Amino acid sequence: MLTKVFPFLKWFKGYDPGSLRTDMLAGLTVALVLIPQSMAYAQLAGLPPYYGLYAAFLPPMLAALFGSSRQLATGPVAVVSLMTFASLAPLATVGSERYIVYAILLALMVGAIQLTLGVLRLGLVVNFLSHPVVNGFTNAAAIIIATSQLSKLFGVQVDTAEHHYETVMWVIQAAGRYTHWPTFFLGALAFALMFALKRIAPQVPNVLVAVTLTTVISWAIGYQHNTAVGVNAIQHASARGLVDNFNAALDEISRLGAKRTAATRRVDEAKASADAIAVLDAKRDAEVISLQIEDLQGKAHLYRDELRSFLFRGVSQGDGAMQFFPANEIPPGARDDGFVWRIQVGNGPIKTDGVRLTGGGDVVGMVPKGLPTLSLPKIELSMLLRLFPYAAIISFLGFMEAISIAKAMAAKTGQRLDPNQELIGQGLANMIGAIGKSYPISGSFSRSAVNLQAGAVTGLSSVFTSLAVVIMLLFLTPLLYHLPQSVLAAVIMMAVIGLINVHGFVHAWKAQRLDGIISIISFVCTLIFAPHLDKGIMVGVVLSLLVFLYKVMRPKVTVLARHADEALRCAATHGLRECAYIALIRFDAPLFFANASYLEDQVTERMRAMKKLKHIVIVANGINDMDASGEETLSLLIDRIRSAGLDVSLSGVNEAVMQVMQRTHLDARIGADHIYPTIEQVIAAVHADAHRDATEPDCPLQTVCYLPRQLQEKEAPYVYDYPV
Repeated sequence: MLTKVFPFLKWFKGYDPGSLRTDMLAGLTVALVLIPQSMAYAQLAGLPPYYGLYAAFLPPMLAALFGSSRQLATGPVAVVSLMTFASLAPLATVGSERYIVYAILLALMVGAIQLTLGVLRLGLVVNFLSHPVVNGFTNAAAIIIATSQLSKLFGVQVDTAEHHYETVMWVIQAAGRYTHWPTFFLGALAFALMFALKRIAPQVPNVLVAVTLTTVISWAIGYQHNTAVGVNAIQHASARGLVDNFNAALDEISRLGAKRTAATRRVDEAKASADAIAVLDAKRDAEVISLQIEDLQGKAHLYRDELRSFLFRGVSQGDGAMQFFPANEIPPGARDDGFVWRIQVGNGPIKTDGVRLTGGGDVVGMVPKGLPTLSLPKIELSMLLRLFPYAAIISFLGFMEAISIAKAMAAKTGQRLDPNQELIGQGLANMIGAIGKSYPISGSFSRSAVNLQAGAVTGLSSVFTSLAVVIMLLFLTPLLYHLPQSVLAAVIMMAVIGLINVHGFVHAWKAQRLDGIISIISFVCTLIFAPHLDKGIMVGVVLSLLVFLYKVMRPKVTVLARHADEALRCAATHGLRECAYIALIRFDAPLFFANASYLEDQVTERMRAMKKLKHIVIVANGINDMDASGEETLSLLIDRIRSAGLDVSLSGVNEAVMQVMQRTHLDARIGADHIYPTIEQVIAAVHADAHRDATEPDCPLQTVCYLPRQLQEKEAPYVYDYPV
C-alpha cells in the first residue's frame, strides 16, 4: 500500500552508495542543461526568464517522486510553453502581472486534470489524440517556435499579428530596415557552438558552454547599452509627435476600457432584471465601445511600428547631456558616440521625462534572488471556464509527450511503466509547481536523453536537479544578468530542430493513406491558425474521429477464395476468382447499429449479382461484438436469404457474439447445424450440396483460380462465370 501511494520507496531496494553517486552526477548534468533551457522556454511562454527557473524548481522532483519512470526529466518544454503563450496571449498583455497569474492558474488546472485522470485510471483518454495528429501538430509547432525567435535573433521589435505568418513577415521587414549585428552574431555563435559540440563532443553540456561563453563576451563588450532621456532630447519633431499620439491613444483605450467594463456590468444587471430592452441597449453600448477600442489599437500599432523604425545617433553636448539626431541628419562637425539608438516601445505609455532608448542588445537582466513564495494563484470561476479547453489540450499533449519519452527509455532499460501513475506524477508536478509559481510543464526528450546517458539509476537524479536549481536561485542569479536574449533564442531553435520529423508523415502515409492526409492537414492548419494552436489540433481530432466513424460504418466486407498458400483470402485483393455457388462473406468489424445495414446491403448486392448462388456463409471471425440492432439485422437477413431460396451458415462465431445469439434465441433460428467453428468445416459440410449440378471445372474454394490479368486490372467486383 505504501509503495502505491509513494512509488519512490521502490527505489531504495538494493540501493547503494555507487548508485547514489551516479544519480547525483546525472542530476547535476541535467541541471546544467535545464537552467538555460528553462529560462529560454519561459520567454517562449511569454513570461520573464526567471519563471523558467521557478518551473524547474519543484516539478522535476515531484514528477520523479510520484511518477513511474526513473529516468524521465520533467520541466519546461518547447511545445507546452508555446501552447501556454497561445492560450493566454488573447486574454492578457504578454508578460503583465495578470498574464503571469493566468499562467500559474493554467498550470494548476493542467495538473488537476492530469491528476484526476490518473486517480480514476483514465489514462487511455489521451488516445483521442492520434499519432498522425500529434505528428502534424509537433512538426508545425517546431516551425512556429523556431520562427517566433527570429525577432530576438535579429534584435528587432514588432507587434504580434493575428496570424503567426504575418508576424514573421513583419519581423523580416523590420530586419530588412535594421538588424543589430552584435545580437545576430552572438546568437549565431551560440548556435554554432551547440551544433559543433553536439557533433564532436556529445558528452559535453553544449548549452552550458554556449551560454557561459556568450555571457562573458556580452559582459566584456558592454553588449547592453540603454539610457533614458526627456522627449525634448530627441531632435526629431515627427518622433516627438508620434510619442504624444501614441500616449493619447493608450490613454483613450484605458478610458474606453473602463466604460466597456461598466457597460458589461449593465448587461449583467439588465439580464438579472429580465429587462430585454435594457439588455439590448447595454449590449449595443458595449459593442460600440469595443469597436472604438479596436480602432484605437490599430492606430497605436501603427504609431508603435513607426517609432521603432527610427534610428538615431547620440551626440554629446557641452554640458555632458546627450542629444539624439536621426542617423542621417547629424549636425555638421558633430561626432556621434558610435551607437545606433532606437526607441524602446512596449504596450504601455512612453514617459515623456524618461524615454527609453537602446543602443545595444537585450539581455536577461536582473533575476530576483531567492526562492519563489509558495501560494495558490487567485482562482476566478469565469477565468477557469475560459481556460478549461486550453488546459485540457495542454494536459493531453503534455502527457502524451511525457509518456512517449518514458516508453522509449523503458524499452532500453526494461523498466515497467504505469501510464496512470505517470499521470499522477505529472499532475502533482503541475499542481504543486503552480504553488511555487510554475507554469505548465511536461517531460523533456533532450534532458531525459541526457539523464539516461549519464546513467541515472532512479528518480533521485531529478531530486538533485531540483536542488541544483535551488542553489542557482539562492546564490548565483547575478551571473545570469548579461546573458543575451538572442542566445536564449538560439537555445530554443536548437532544441526544436529535434521536433521536426518528416519521416512521421511518410510513415503515416505508408501505413494508411488517410492517416497521412490527416497528419498533413493537421500540420498545415496548425501553421495557418497559429497562434491559435488549439484550432489546428481540433481539426486533426475531428478528422480522425470522422475517419474512424466512416471505417466503423463502412467496414471491410470481403469474399474469400483459396490462395496459393492454401489459406482463404480476399479474392479482390489477390485477383482470385470467386465461387459462383458459395459466397464466403467476411465482415471485419463489430456488428452494431451504425454498420448493421451495411452488412445487409453487401449481402443483398451479392445475392442480386450472383445468379447461381446457393449458399451464403457469413464468416464471423472479425465480429467481436454485437448489439441489439446488429442482432435484429442479422435475424432479418437470415430470414431474407432463406426466403429467397438460398441457405445460410455462420462460421467462427466468438463467445461474446454467441452469448447474444443464445439470449435472443437467434442461434436456434439459424440452427445448430448451420453454425460452424471454422471456415474449413463449413466448406466441407456445404460444398457437395451447393455444387450439385455445378458446371465449373474447378471450385475456387478448393483450387487456386486466378482471374485473367485484364480482369484483375479492371477490378470488377463480381466475376463468376468466366470460362477456365
